[in-house]
Amino acid sequence: MEDSVVTLSDTLALGWFLFCWIGYALAADRLRTGRSSLMRATRAYREAWMRGMLEREVRIGDTNLVGHLMHSVSFFASTTIIIIGGLIAMLGAVDQTLAVTDTLSFTVSGSREALELKLLLLLVIFTYAFFKFTWSLRQFNYCCILIGAAPNCFPDQDSLVAYARRAARLNALAGDHFNRGLRAYYFGLAVLAWFVHPWLFMAVSAFVVGVLYRREFASDILQALEGHS
Repeated sequence: MEDSVVTLSDTLALGWFLFCWIGYALAADRLRTGRSSLMRATRAYREAWMRGMLEREVRIGDTNLVGHLMHSVSFFASTTIIIIGGLIAMLGAVDQTLAVTDTLSFTVSGSREALELKLLLLLVIFTYAFFKFTWSLRQFNYCCILIGAAPNCFPDQDSLVAYARRAARLNALAGDHFNRGLRAYYFGLAVLAWFVHPWLFMAVSAFVVGVLYRREFASDILQALEGHS
């Protein structure tokens, strides 16, 4: 077992992880304003959806679609609660967990404090994800209210467009928070590599950034949404 409470490699790995997560979040938000991305492409479709909804007399299908989105968010929120409960249970049995990890041949032995730090980091990540999922769920609820409150006719086209943009923006904001919750899951999985080795943790953190970037800004689904063959 290591003499120091938290090794230098652990500290460097944690700093690199935070740099990857926070840095990617800030960079992705900035890149979305100047280039094509999944969130930017879907926002255009959300506005088209809301315009079509306002021109329909029967909007049951639209409410069902929002309900489907809410069901997906609710599933992740419920799953996150289970994960948080499991992490709290592990914090209450750190000595047993440490004994198990020390017996594994592919993990690096560490101190009790280092293991607590890893579990606390996971707890923070999934708590953050839970808040994002529940806030997304509330915003989809508000979107349902806007759909239900939408009048059957508008005095002019400008009023219809303004209402559609308002509903689409609320829908998009809910989608943004859901996306941030999913991003937390990706980085939470990266933390699992820390239990094996700090350098592997750093490598997986960088790998997650690459995966997220490719899916958000250079994926086949983005080209399909933008109409590219």
